[in-house]
Amino acid sequence: MINDTLFFMLIVGIIISAGMLFLFIWAAKTGQFDDSSKMVNGLLFDSVDDLNDAINKEKNLKDAKAEKLKSEKEKLKVEEN
Repeated sequence: MINDTLFFMLIVGIIISAGMLFLFIWAAKTGQFDDSSKMVNGLLFDSVDDLNDAINKEKNLKDAKAEKLKSEKEKLKVEEN
């Protein structure tokens, strides 16, 4: 019983591994990994408004974290008294 299960798991593992290898070779041959400059060229096409929105979003996130930290400190002070 145990030997049958191990044999079945071995066969299934080999089939899955062979399938993944086949998919990787297919992807490499068809050029799926050839877009190496996407991230570099993507910066060239960002508008000024998009960049400003990203900066404002990051600033708002930092402000929200600071506000949360401040409120947690105030709660701790109230609980200590």
